[in-house]
Amino acid sequence: MMGLTKTSACSVVLLLVVAIDTGFSNPLKSKESWGYVDVREGAHMFWWLYYADSPSASYSQLPLVMWLQGGPGGSGCGFGNFEEIGPLDRDLEPRKNSWVQYSSVLFVDNPVGTGFSYTDSDEAFATDVATVASDMLVLLKQFFNKEEQFQSVPFYIFSESYGGKMAAAISLELTKAVEKGTLKCNFAGVALGDSWISPLDSVMTWGPYLYSTSLLDDYGLREVSSAAEAVKQAVDQGQYLKATELWSVTESVVEQVSGGVCLLSVVPPTALLMRHHISPLHRQSLSQLMNGPIRKKLGIIPQNVTWGGQAEAVFSSMSGDFMKPVVDVVDQLLDAGVNVTVYNGQLDLIVDTMGQEQWVKQLKWVGLQSFSQMKWTALDDPAFPGVTGAFYKTYKNFSFYWILKAGHMIPSDQGPMALQMLKMITQQD
Repeated sequence: MMGLTKTSACSVVLLLVVAIDTGFSNPLKSKESWGYVDVREGAHMFWWLYYADSPSASYSQLPLVMWLQGGPGGSGCGFGNFEEIGPLDRDLEPRKNSWVQYSSVLFVDNPVGTGFSYTDSDEAFATDVATVASDMLVLLKQFFNKEEQFQSVPFYIFSESYGGKMAAAISLELTKAVEKGTLKCNFAGVALGDSWISPLDSVMTWGPYLYSTSLLDDYGLREVSSAAEAVKQAVDQGQYLKATELWSVTESVVEQVSGGVCLLSVVPPTALLMRHHISPLHRQSLSQLMNGPIRKKLGIIPQNVTWGGQAEAVFSSMSGDFMKPVVDVVDQLLDAGVNVTVYNGQLDLIVDTMGQEQWVKQLKWVGLQSFSQMKWTALDDPAFPGVTGAFYKTYKNFSFYWILKAGHMIPSDQGPMALQMLKMITQQD
């Protein structure tokens, strides 16, 4: 076992990268750093920072964005970085719509055990979002103490899927820590993308959404609705582990009666074939990239740690918490004056926009009535001027974006529109 298998308690390993040493055909011009933080005994969390690379401003003049992936067990340092918003794509080619053009981006593999993060034993896995939030607060305290230049720049948390559920919980604890003075940063807001905020609202709208798009007939609607109702009964009875199991059953029913619709994106047949047959190859390719060239580049990954090797264990450990809603947490954030953005892909099924609208209507936030009475504003797609690419509306500290022609992974599906949204949320446009 190599000496790098553990890091010193609550330490941050900081390595600055010089582009000429990467060995990549398209080395980065911007500065990077990465490292581990021991967030608990036997729990080691990996982070990777890209400093903003803008021709018009230094990184100290631009915001810092932390990206949280879904799952739980999906790797931000892998998926978010190389498939969605990082400076290089999976083929290590420059990404035209990278978010690093307008912000420094901090990827974190969380919960512990995700991506290059790892645990020394099964007992160290997180089992609920409270532990996830507590772990992240340890990492953020270490990060901002080490990277003092980021303490004053606006700090945003962006998320996707289950990452949104974690982001909400983390944002609430972060707000408390900043108020108490135990963590120094300029927390400017949280963006919840296609987020698992109210799991039941998503599951209960799968049938109606698919029916409205002609992907289910009357028989299929009954089948999906029946399976979803079983999930609801388990949630109502507080049987959350059972609800997670029935959620998985409901997904299978959806795929069977819809002819194999993709849960991440309701797409035409040609694209559907690509998703089913090409996507697995994408995952394999990303795994090869992360466990090959990237692992070599980083130089600090313990010998016994494989990127993604503990992902299933991460999900399993969180399965009893998976179907629990955090709508009340969003309410607390809004009441505390935190800027909250919800954004969703029009073609997403697993976290469909219909379900997102349902839980938003459940908010107890005092501004909800005024927000609900507002009309949507259309946004041009930057890639196709004159063509609507999204709708949005904002009232006080709450915003909602519908991104058209996008599925579950918006930056991957509609990169220019996602970048435009980033600029708007971070008040650069």
